[in-house]
Amino acid sequence: MNPVARRVRVMIVEDSAVVRHLLAHIVSRDGRLELAAAVASAEEALAEIGRVRPDVISMDIRLPGLDGLEATRRIMAEHPTPIVVIADAVEEQGLRISMNALRAGALTVVEKPLGPGREGWEGAAEAICTQLFIMSQVPVIRQRGPVGRAPVPRAGGAAPPGRPAMVGIAASTGGPPALARVLGALPADFPAPVLLVQHMGAPFMEGFAAWLDGLVAPRVLLARDGVRPEPGHVYVAPGNRHLGIVAGGIMQVSDSPPVGGQRPAADVLFGSMARVLGPRGMGILLTGMGEDGARGLAALHTAGGTTLAEDETTAIVYGMPAAAVRLGGVTAALPLDAIGPRLLRAAGGTLEATDGR
Repeated sequence: MNPVARRVRVMIVEDSAVVRHLLAHIVSRDGRLELAAAVASAEEALAEIGRVRPDVISMDIRLPGLDGLEATRRIMAEHPTPIVVIADAVEEQGLRISMNALRAGALTVVEKPLGPGREGWEGAAEAICTQLFIMSQVPVIRQRGPVGRAPVPRAGGAAPPGRPAMVGIAASTGGPPALARVLGALPADFPAPVLLVQHMGAPFMEGFAAWLDGLVAPRVLLARDGVRPEPGHVYVAPGNRHLGIVAGGIMQVSDSPPVGGQRPAADVLFGSMARVLGPRGMGILLTGMGEDGARGLAALHTAGGTTLAEDETTAIVYGMPAAAVRLGGVTAALPLDAIGPRLLRAAGGTLEATDGR
């Protein structure tokens, strides 16, 4: 008989006594987890983390004193620990802080739970526990400097013949800061549209697109069904909707069934690009847990498209890129900071900075 696995130790950081007790109840009843501490402020969390030594932290964002963003920065600098942000998905300032906490080293963001008896309560509680358990397994290191908008060159007009007509990018765990780095290498006039799939809770997607739009030069917005994507724009799959393309390069946003448990699914995006674009498509698979995107990327590779995957040396979670490499569907595996410049070169841009004239 196998020995019982050690439970994952969870520290809850939440200023609301009601929500703190609710999260403690959720954690305590899950057989995979153990409540190690529940504190009301970032200052208390920082004081206790060395003694408690949690495996994962549930982090509120709107805290008295130090907010969740600054707490995340401090924890990742002093006591690197996997952090799951628990946020109110409909509050704009909280969304912005949540996205910046992901840049500072938090791994994912989930919606703050409603009380027992509310519609969807059991599913929300299970989702929180599953995220805490999964993220506890992710190795984290002291956070590097913040991701910012890097100076970028102009792309120099339309892509030359043979260059990608469209770019698809997909990510899951660790995706937002990785996407900010890749897209931060592109100019506002990048000569191909970019379609993007990020695994994240549906209520967060509009805020995620707005956050990314404020960080990178290309325009970032939610994708709309039946619209032809334009160069210099990044189109984000809406929450709980697949994103792909159909004949003529028109975007298709649909609520067809999940693929591999995911909606949106990277396999849907890359598979549609393989069918419609073939060698004129370019697919990029970044950090993420699971295998979504591997089969679609392999199909695009077989169809003659260029396919890149994030290298194991930089991926927060190597699951999705590793699966693509195993299937032989990757043209090149690159460290994160090399992907944006490679994408720019593929589209016919230049890596030399301009002097603004």
